[in-house]
Amino acid sequence: MARRYRQGGGYRQGRAQPFSTINVTPLVDVMLVLLIVFMITAPLLSTGIDIELPQSDAPALSQPQAPLVITIRRDGSLFLQETKIKDQAALVARLQAVASNNPDIRLYIRGDAGLSYGNIMGLVGAVSAVGFTNLSLVAAPVDK
Repeated sequence: MARRYRQGGGYRQGRAQPFSTINVTPLVDVMLVLLIVFMITAPLLSTGIDIELPQSDAPALSQPQAPLVITIRRDGSLFLQETKIKDQAALVARLQAVASNNPDIRLYIRGDAGLSYGNIMGLVGAVSAVGFTNLSLVAAPVDK
């Protein structure tokens, strides 16, 4: 079979032509990530106990069901959801009751930024001893 040659150059076969459209895949990816971040952070903004959260650059996590929130204020007072708890022993007793019904529930710990690391880790240790494994620490996003 004879090949034909173009005037001024050789025969071109199978060369890719330049692609002149905008690739929107990265834009869609970024928008979906932003949508997920806003969907996750919106419920966290509606908690009723006012504390100053520490800031973090960590990405938000997805949540399949409503979490159980434990809040510890700067003065050491404890709250389970929005109910004030007398002390850590009473909190452990309530968490044991919850764990017997649903051991896979996600727990969020909201600790005031002014608390010492030891106070937060003492609470994390007590909650872990009850048997909860889905444990997360809540932080406020960094203001830029």
